[in-house]
This record gives sequence, structure tokens and C-alpha cells, in this order.
Amino acid sequence: MLGKTESRRKREQQRMRWIDRVMETLHFSPIKMSELNVDLKMQEKDELNWKKMKAEGLDDDGEKEAKLIRNFNVILAKYGLDGKKDAQLINTNYISDGTENDVLDDPRLEKLWNKAKTSGKFSSEELDKLWREFKHHKEKVHEYNVLLETVSRTEESHKNVISPLDGNPIKEEVLHSRHTELKDKLRSINQGFDRLRKVSHQGYDADSEFEEPRVIDLWDMAKTANFTQKELDSFREELKHFEAKIEKHHHYQKQLEISHQKLKHVEGTGDKEHLSRNKEKYAMLEEKTKELGYKVKKHLQDLSTRISRGLQHNEL
Repeated sequence: MLGKTESRRKREQQRMRWIDRVMETLHFSPIKMSELNVDLKMQEKDELNWKKMKAEGLDDDGEKEAKLIRNFNVILAKYGLDGKKDAQLINTNYISDGTENDVLDDPRLEKLWNKAKTSGKFSSEELDKLWREFKHHKEKVHEYNVLLETVSRTEESHKNVISPLDGNPIKEEVLHSRHTELKDKLRSINQGFDRLRKVSHQGYDADSEFEEPRVIDLWDMAKTANFTQKELDSFREELKHFEAKIEKHHHYQKQLEISHQKLKHVEGTGDKEHLSRNKEKYAMLEEKTKELGYKVKKHLQDLSTRISRGLQHNEL
């Protein structure tokens, strides 16, 4: 037991040293770096919670630990840090005029986007919003594929053990949990593509309740979950608050990017006093952006969990 604990501690230390080295050499934009920090902070918090569970004798089947590993692999792939040659970084600072500096990696999405751009049905602001929806969809597909690959590898390793499932109810439950997670993500992807196809052909509905892609996703899934009308109305109100939180985060992201540009300019002038003031402002904006980013992702996680429970209840 002591050997396993020591081995796990060494792996954790190696991982943290690796993260430190990567963070030093990355050339991400301030927004991208801020988002990576938030993802790693959430991962670290989940790991601390898991350690407490483990100390209390919980997670005997290892499902929570396996999920932590899957989530970490998703983070690596999301930021192009998994060492794969074809890994593409997801550019947070989307380009509103199309795909010159970014690609959607799906011929169907490319076709819909080009159709929307040339249709004349969208203002420049609406095209910006639609581009965010396309990029959000691409990210969802990417995360699904990483998760599918990770789950497949885990299942393959189970098959190679001397006693696989053997009717073990705990292992069967773990397997069911993983496939439910994949099913929820695939359902969201299919709903998202149907929406993109509809919006690309018809334009935006002036009476649409939400604008943020993540909120639209949640609302579409909530309407298919096993919620009463009262619960659905309550969820709608919560989504409005969530969307306002996301908009505030977007505002700080833009301010952080502007501050970064100013800082680079001032660094070239040699004005130490001016440079000091700009560094202080940049540090404040960076901290605020990280804080809001964490709150947004935590809120998204909580809302997604609630919907997932409602969807699972539908299938009982």
C-alpha cells in the first residue's frame, strides 16, 4: 500500500513539474492562458476532493480517479498539450470574418458557415455570435472524441485483466456511468448541430431567449429533461443569471487583451512609472478574469449535472 502511495505521489510531482515547464514555454494569448489556469484550478480542486474521499475509504471501484484522469486528458487535448501532431489549439480570440486563421475541422460545419457568411441574413454582430456557436460546437466534438478514446482505452485494459467484469455490479455500474456521460455529450452535439443548421439557413430568431452558445445548449437539453413546468421556469431564470455572468467574463477577457496590448507597447517606451501602472492594471484584470472564469465553469458544471440527472430519469 505504501509503495502505491509513494508511486502516486511521484507521478503527481512529475505532473506538476511538467505543468510548470509547459506554462513557462507556452505562447498563448492572455485569454487562453487564463482559461488554461482555470481548467487546471478546477482539476486541482477535483483532485483534492477525491483525496478526501479516498481517505474516507470511498471510491473503492476507482471510478472517481478514472474520471479525474479522463478530465485531465481532455484538458491536455483541448490546449494541444497531449503531444499529438495533429492537435490544434482552440483559439479563444475568435476571428469574426471567417476561417482564415482557424478551421472548423468538419466539412459540414464549413459548408454551413460559408452559407451563413454569404447569405446576407446576418449583421456583423450576428456573424460574430454565430462564429462563437460554431467554435463552441467544434470544441464539444473534440472533447467528446477525447473522452471516447479515453473510455475505450480504459475498457480495453479491463478486458486484458484476468477477471474482467465477471458480473461484478460495481464495475458494471462504472461502465454504465461512463457510457451515460458519452451519451449525454453526443446528445448535446446532435442538438447543437441541428440548431446550427437551422440558424445558418433561417437567421437568428428575434425572440430568442438566449445568445450565449453554452446557455443555448443547456436550455435545449433542459427542455428534453424530466422537469416539471415549475422546475423548467426556475431553470430558465437561473440560465439568465448564468448568461449575465458569462457576459461579464467576456467583458473582462476583452479588457485583459487590451491591457496586454498596452503593456507590450509601454514596455518598448522605457517609461518605468507608466510601465509599473500598466503592470498593476494587467495583474488586476488577469486575476479578475481568472476568478470569473472559475465561477462560470463551476456554474456550468453544476447546471450540466442537474440536467444530466433529469435526462437519466427520462430513461428509467
